[in-house]
Amino acid sequence: MRTAVFVGALALAAITLTPSTAHAVKDPTPPPVVTDTTDPYGTGLSFETIPYGSHRRQQMDVSWTPDGTDRPGVFLVHGGWWSSGDKRYMASVARGYAEQGYTVFNLNYRLSGHAAWPAQRTDVLAAIASAKKHAARWAFDPKNFVVVGFSAGGHIAASVGTYGNGIAGLRGVVGLSPIISPLRAYSDGLATRDAYKRKLRASAVKLAGGCTPKGKCSRVWASMEVAWHASPKDAPMLTVHSQDEFVPPVQSQPLKQMLGQVGVPVTVLTVAGTAHSAPLYREPAVLEAVQQWIAERIAQE
Repeated sequence: MRTAVFVGALALAAITLTPSTAHAVKDPTPPPVVTDTTDPYGTGLSFETIPYGSHRRQQMDVSWTPDGTDRPGVFLVHGGWWSSGDKRYMASVARGYAEQGYTVFNLNYRLSGHAAWPAQRTDVLAAIASAKKHAARWAFDPKNFVVVGFSAGGHIAASVGTYGNGIAGLRGVVGLSPIISPLRAYSDGLATRDAYKRKLRASAVKLAGGCTPKGKCSRVWASMEVAWHASPKDAPMLTVHSQDEFVPPVQSQPLKQMLGQVGVPVTVLTVAGTAHSAPLYREPAVLEAVQQWIAERIAQE
């Protein structure tokens, strides 16, 4: 596979941090607080769990191979209706990218029960900023990384991709069954017998702070619409949907259209069936396509 060949050629430098003393000159970039060093992925690679904020959910696992040169990064954003889920559910995905030679950041973030939108996007941006700040510690190349999100996490990842007019170093965004348009999800869940679509509608309302798109919450809902924030320097995107899942391929069409209008490429991959999020990712053809797309993005200079 091209991904393994490319990433296998990368190397990572081992970094030794010297503890500060009362008489030492203060490091302007102090090391992060480490809460765990037990690798749950079983890779035998270097591993840390660190906070990137004060809330208990603002933590990320970092996995890397200390053997020579700075490596591209992969940031993983789990799904769960914006209201549940955990980074531990991304363990096998994180292990796969770590074993290919990437520096992997597997994120938790505040759920909708903790804080309304845009707290979730803010958290991922803060995690990226923390990774860049301590890049040398993890031999991470801050000018070369991608963000991969699943379902609701795909919405957050895509929102990071269209935040502002591009983020330095962000080479691409991948969404597996991403909810690109909460407004469409709200509409699709109104008159349907599909329990998942009804739940997605309710979850979008909760993400918006408990109110509908009309009235005082209109600005929040506008902020949640990924495609509405397209800019020329945004990251290229790859989205993947099953043809008959409850987050249909049509979710990604406005993104493809609006980013295309400003010259940013968007690839929408559709496969047969109903698989959603992580099960969709595990389909061999999808897995290979995603990993090849990432390898090609990080190879570009």
